[in-house]
Amino acid sequence: MNNKTVVYVHGKGGSADEAAQYRTLFPSANVYGIDYVKSTPWEVGKEIHDSIVSLCLNSDKPILIANSIGAYFSMYAGIEEYVEKAFFISPIVDMEKLIGKMMAQARVTDEELKRRGSIRTDSGEELSWDYYSFVKDHPVTWNVPTEVLYGSEDTLTDPETVSSFCVEHRAKLTVMDGGEHWFHTEEQLYFLYKWIKEGTNK
Repeated sequence: MNNKTVVYVHGKGGSADEAAQYRTLFPSANVYGIDYVKSTPWEVGKEIHDSIVSLCLNSDKPILIANSIGAYFSMYAGIEEYVEKAFFISPIVDMEKLIGKMMAQARVTDEELKRRGSIRTDSGEELSWDYYSFVKDHPVTWNVPTEVLYGSEDTLTDPETVSSFCVEHRAKLTVMDGGEHWFHTEEQLYFLYKWIKEGTNK
């Protein structure tokens, strides 16, 4: 009988080592973290795809746990047929809207970004025309049974956006009152772990 596998995809600034926190939730499974070195959806998507396909060679379809932009990248990985179920934590689900918000805050127009190619904002974020164009031309598609965890104090994605994503993709949305984009306090982590345990048993 094949082994159960759990795969974790981290968010921006994170690492594959974060997967260790989920091993106690899946004591009989092989839990792996995927590290990626690229930064665009088409490049990271391929990294995730190759890792998932390799892990599937000796196991059943894995459970995917993906955090923030890691969830966004996962939806570009072409892995739907390989994944049994997904848990998205504070997922970025509308990158076009997020980039548009960043452009507005930096007072950068579409025309200026197209002309310059890339612009580094005062906040340190780099805006890229190639990235923005790809996002606009390739809307997210996702057809995997998915649980979404969202914090009411998330400042990157508004409630309407995440709710619309869940309706469109038939994902189950759970909202933690007072939760932030980064689930890191003792209370938030307790909520997160409980959410995964309950979702796994459904």
